[in-house]
Amino acid sequence: MEVQGKVKMIGETQTFGGNGFRKREIVVTTEEQYPQHIMVEFVQDKCDLLNPFNVGQDVKISINLRGREWVNPQGETKYFNSIQGWRIENLQPAAQNASAPPVPPADAFEPASDLSEEEHDDLPF
Repeated sequence: MEVQGKVKMIGETQTFGGNGFRKREIVVTTEEQYPQHIMVEFVQDKCDLLNPFNVGQDVKISINLRGREWVNPQGETKYFNSIQGWRIENLQPAAQNASAPPVPPADAFEPASDLSEEEHDDLPF
């Protein structure tokens, strides 16, 4: 399954107990008629996947739904669900050449024909 939207919040990595269990949460706001704020948790070594991301980025997160059962000391059974992320992708195009104007493809230009070395070139250099 996947969740797509804009990053609203990225939490710090939390460590629990003596066994070193790590968890990091991200909230993504979906872009639909009724936007939803979906919290996804990344655990253990997957926590580091969130490092390159920032608030405001459009992302796609691959998720697994997890459910567990717990019996409290009074004998009542409770059920809990969680959404665990295992991959996150940036949906925004890379801004490597953001300041350069768009260049048409090479096949948009007509090839030169009938060129001879005797032809005069009026370029000043």
